[in-house]
Amino acid sequence: MTRKTQIVTLALAATGLIARAGDLNPPVGPVAPTMKTLTEVEPRIAINATNTPGDSNSLFKITQPGSYYLTGNITGVVGKHGVEIVASGVTLDLNGFDLLGVPGSLDGVSVTTAAIQHNIAVVNGSVRAWGDKGIDLATSGTDNCRVEGVRAAFNTGDGISAGTNCTVLNCLAYQNTGRGITSVNGGTVSNCSAAFNAGSGITTGAACAVSNCSAYQSGQNGITTGTACTVSNCSVSQNAQSGILTGDDCTVTNCSANLNTATGVSLGGIVVGDGCTVSDCSASQNSADGISVGSGAKVTNCAARMNTKIGIFAVAGSRITHCSAYNNVTNGFQVGTGSAVADCLARGNTLNGIQCFDGALIRGNTCTANGNGGDGAGILANSGANRIEGNNCAAADRGIDVNAAGNIIVRNTCFGNTTNWDIVAGNAVAPIVQASTNGTAISGNTYAGSLGSSDPNANFTY
Repeated sequence: MTRKTQIVTLALAATGLIARAGDLNPPVGPVAPTMKTLTEVEPRIAINATNTPGDSNSLFKITQPGSYYLTGNITGVVGKHGVEIVASGVTLDLNGFDLLGVPGSLDGVSVTTAAIQHNIAVVNGSVRAWGDKGIDLATSGTDNCRVEGVRAAFNTGDGISAGTNCTVLNCLAYQNTGRGITSVNGGTVSNCSAAFNAGSGITTGAACAVSNCSAYQSGQNGITTGTACTVSNCSVSQNAQSGILTGDDCTVTNCSANLNTATGVSLGGIVVGDGCTVSDCSASQNSADGISVGSGAKVTNCAARMNTKIGIFAVAGSRITHCSAYNNVTNGFQVGTGSAVADCLARGNTLNGIQCFDGALIRGNTCTANGNGGDGAGILANSGANRIEGNNCAAADRGIDVNAAGNIIVRNTCFGNTTNWDIVAGNAVAPIVQASTNGTAISGNTYAGSLGSSDPNANFTY
């Protein structure tokens, strides 16, 4: 076979393969369309006068379950809501657009039915300057809802208001006349910020979680919760009342409270109720107590610095461990009946490093330079039945000051106080010994000296 014949043969073979690659005879019947319908491309419902016509109190009204979206900005009208929702199972995507109210308008987005609605979501947009709330999913008892990615500012009422078991995520609330963000019982508020709101920055009911949030320059509290809540990884600063204020049985962890201007009794940087836990938090320069807890509470690994009143204050039956209180204007620590302060540091407080009342355990603490600019002791016990053990008190007006009978004082050390020991009659006090010092330098493995007492419970002045 010649080369020319080979080429022709290969070309014919290729042509045959192409011819056999598809059926040239279409199937019997009409030709079906292959493109998607408009409904398939965008299955959601546009908010407009045709699909969601308004009524006497709303510009647009959603009356059926479904997924809705904005196609442009909305400007408010006096006496009307921007978007009114009267059905359950609604998702409203603001689609990045702006709902701008006018004076005398109602809510930007609102659920208004008397019956409780469920499973509503409002996401992704801006709601500002409405005559009442920016987003209101709580007035009618709405539950199991979500608000996400919304910016609410300059509204006359609350910025964002959510109902029971609702979630508020990644939202901003700025300069609303009411509160910034609110949630009823069982809610979650996460990754949100609230600034310059006239009410509290973030407010929740019971059994809620607030995490990774900030509250700045609120007209009331920074973060306020009900009972059995968790507040974690939050920052609160320069709020007009308490930085963080909770109900009973709450947990506050990894939070900071700074420069809050609390006034009145039992307010301060971080204020929690009975049975609460506060851990790994800092409270500084608040114009009241730094951290204040109710009965049966626990405070651990916290720092309170330069607060106008007490650094860390606890009511009866509370426990404070591994904390520090520095340069507070009154006491560093103050605890009520049956409480404990252990392994803590108190330094430079204007009055006492630690002040306790009856039945307290004060153990293993270091108290230095207290009475700083005032008159104070390293440790002050004003009642009986306290156990004061293993503490070191230095450079105060008085090292250990016990003003009532019925206490036990063992294994403590005092150094460089104006008066090292000031203890009234009627207390159980282990020997107080002036500790001997080494007469020569020590270099090596042994030293035959003694502190001056073999009593294992002795107290030492050094």
